[in-house]
Amino acid sequence: MLNYKRYQRNPVVDLPDRQWPNKQIEKAPIWCSVDLRDGNQALIDPMVVSEKIEFFNYLVKMGFKEIEVGFPAASQIEFDFQRQLIERKLVPDDVRLQVLTQCRKELIDRTFESIQGCKEVVFHIYNSTSTLQRDVVFHKSREEIIDIAVKGTEMVKERAKDFDGKIILEYSPESFTGTELDFALEICTAVQKAWGATKENPIIINLPSTVEMTTPNVFADRIEWMNRHFEDRESIILSVHPHNDRGTGVASAELAILAGADRVEGTLFGNGERTGNVDILNIAYNMFSQGIDPELAIENVNESIEIYERCCKIPMHPRHPYAGKLVFTAFSGSHQDAINKGVAAMKEKKSDIWEVPYLPIDPADIGREYEPIVRINSQSGKGGVAFVMDTYFGFKLPKGMQREFADVIQSISERQGEVSPETIMDTFRAEYLDKKEPLHFRKLKVDDLSDETESEFDTKVKVTYTDRGQEKSFEAVGNGPIDAIQRGLIEVTGVRVKVLDYEEHALQSGSNSQAAAYIHLLDAEDGRVTYGVGVSSNITRASVRAIFSALNRLGIG
Repeated sequence: MLNYKRYQRNPVVDLPDRQWPNKQIEKAPIWCSVDLRDGNQALIDPMVVSEKIEFFNYLVKMGFKEIEVGFPAASQIEFDFQRQLIERKLVPDDVRLQVLTQCRKELIDRTFESIQGCKEVVFHIYNSTSTLQRDVVFHKSREEIIDIAVKGTEMVKERAKDFDGKIILEYSPESFTGTELDFALEICTAVQKAWGATKENPIIINLPSTVEMTTPNVFADRIEWMNRHFEDRESIILSVHPHNDRGTGVASAELAILAGADRVEGTLFGNGERTGNVDILNIAYNMFSQGIDPELAIENVNESIEIYERCCKIPMHPRHPYAGKLVFTAFSGSHQDAINKGVAAMKEKKSDIWEVPYLPIDPADIGREYEPIVRINSQSGKGGVAFVMDTYFGFKLPKGMQREFADVIQSISERQGEVSPETIMDTFRAEYLDKKEPLHFRKLKVDDLSDETESEFDTKVKVTYTDRGQEKSFEAVGNGPIDAIQRGLIEVTGVRVKVLDYEEHALQSGSNSQAAAYIHLLDAEDGRVTYGVGVSSNITRASVRAIFSALNRLGIG
């Protein structure tokens, strides 16, 4: 039996007048990438210096202005990477490096060595504040934990006096989600005062869900409570660092922004300890989909995927939001039909606003224009097949024909699984365009009888064809070429056939354009109906080919 009684609920916040549910995200927060520190430390095979430099350069290219590059006091590799960034002048003037260290003198001193020559640095210190860690890890009281944070702040402040660049202090009460709110406020305020934060020189107070322990609304309540109770709020940049243990890191970050967070720390695609950090790109694309400038260069998700997979050695999940190979793909027949109609409606309206069912954004806007939007399997319907035939090959199948051809494709997909666009076109060609047995149309001559006042018909045709390889021909008259050919076929086949519907369209523009014709043909003897398709640079010849295609599909001849 599942022993759920081993676990207890985490406390909620008494905040009956919470304001965040009535707010909307209106602008991007300050973004801080922690890929090179928090993300890198969680990799099975951490990045080497050259990979970290490549990743850093890409983050700069994307527009990140704050990048946590590592824990330089933790290892020589981290230290060397930091020095290379500075000595090789790889840090643009408008980008702040962020470095992390614990509140210990020897680590703080070593960290200052690593940043010499840097113009502006976010110096990030932390210590764990949660009830559980105070009890079972550190065996310290609240006062002793505050003392660690304040002394660490004072050490950074003292060392900063001899630093040539600008130091911005960031403090994180690690395990904030497991810390009593009054204590979190007390320790953050103590650090804020020890640093001497002002509106002109603010401190970053970073509230991490080091382990995600509650639903996103509770995290938002905690952020709003802190936001309301801070002293001298203008001297604080309120930051969040959500993890994804409950799978709701993105929601927690978005609600935290509503609750007053100015800044979000996270990683590309959510890499990080356990289930990962919050996925910054996911939040950014969410904003983009709501008409908000994410203030990051996210137009080419494929480039981001390539860098991430190569440097982190982690494959992208096919259902990962925005980045997965299947996220802009529809298998369901009803979805495919709706997408097809949505795209057609946008073209007809010439609308600049993206409104297509099941596609929250245009894949082309993030570099996914070459990805298939609709893929065909046994769950697909007529709309999906029609979309593929139109989008890939330019054939706009009549509505009545869509079901007929979709049934043919479904029988294939039930045998082999997903059916590629190429297979769909090959099947279309075999079923319609190349259906030339037993009757194969060869030549057509059309004469205009409109000047012959004694004739009740205005068109005369002569059709040459082969019947099982033997050349034959017939002449007939009618009101237009199709009517005349229909009358002639009744004479030579002895079967009453009737054209129920006829559609045509150009396949391509220009002087060498071809036309596609679709004929819906009825065998009046037994009531069977089918479509035929013909293609030619001459629309009349295309129509005749379509009629013969339908005859062969009905088995007449």
